Amino acid sequence: MRPEDLITRAPTAEAVARETQQLPTPSDEAQEALRQTLDAAARPPAPAPWPALLQEARGKMDSRYVEPATSHRGGLTGTALVLAKRAFRLTFQPFINEVLRKQVEFNESILDALATLHDVQREQARAQAAWRKELERRLAKLEATDTHTDPVKMEQQAPTPAASSKRTRKRGR
Repeated sequence: MRPEDLITRAPTAEAVARETQQLPTPSDEAQEALRQTLDAAARPPAPAPWPALLQEARGKMDSRYVEPATSHRGGLTGTALVLAKRAFRLTFQPFINEVLRKQVEFNESILDALATLHDVQREQARAQAAWRKELERRLAKLEATDTHTDPVKMEQQAPTPAASSKRTRKRGR
């Protein structure tokens, strides 16, 4: 579809307004159902905690900070190694922070994008469930009105077996 197909001068807005005034007024039930549907669709999504699948990644998002230095060695050697590790981290922490700064920013953006995708997907699932519920309600209403129709009329509407059979003639001959 091209943009010029969407923008028209005919019919005018006044003509459309006149035609809509001639439409029958909907029942109170239909108006209330539409109002509830619109209210549900306009409701802002509830803020949700981080999804469970992103909780662990969120805890590891900032790779500049690590757990306290430890050593599996016991005695004087283990204590000396822990002190050496602490001294190294204390001395080189500004350099470590600068080297990992872009990685931390990248991790934060990826997690924010994933959380946004999760929220959008959850909101779309909620809207889809609401539309499904509305369609099921309409279908039940239609089925209820169809059961009250005349059985003779229903037989006349049934397709005949000959009408639904496949063609027997082969193509290309």
